[in-house]
Amino acid sequence: MTKRLRDGARNQRGFTLIELLVVILIIGILAAIAIPSFLNQTTKGYDASAKELARTAETTGDTIATDNGGAFGNVTIANLSIYEPTLFTSSATAGNNAFVYAATGNADSYVVTAEAYHTNDLFSIVDNKGMISRPCGKAGSWTPPAATTPTTTGTGIGSFTASGYSSGGCVNGTW
Repeated sequence: MTKRLRDGARNQRGFTLIELLVVILIIGILAAIAIPSFLNQTTKGYDASAKELARTAETTGDTIATDNGGAFGNVTIANLSIYEPTLFTSSATAGNNAFVYAATGNADSYVVTAEAYHTNDLFSIVDNKGMISRPCGKAGSWTPPAATTPTTTGTGIGSFTASGYSSGGCVNGTW
């Protein structure tokens, strides 16, 4: 009986230390590749939430204009909140969600801007006489356009320049 146990023990070899170290090294390399990729997906999620919010605010702005004879002068954060109570209008009420950062309008144009939670990326939708543009940038280093000085050419509101900022859902200053 003991001879059989000795023979069975000889036939059952385990892993060597080198083999275990190679496996650990491979797992470490895979983790080094995967973790940054997963973190980038989180950023994209925050930015997608802000884009969706900006699009909802745009639709709400169109509704406000419809109720006011086609004029966008009443497009403000307060009125957006009245027409669409589910819109978060400040970081305090949004919690971990995107919120409407700014909303301005005049007779024939308006701008709505949403800020992404955690990334502080700003996403604007500019509607100037039916011409839509979508500039974006980083809060603190980029100021979204305002609907206070419309152009007559239909190319945009006032003079704003989308920055070359690229991160998450903002590529070269547009989305």
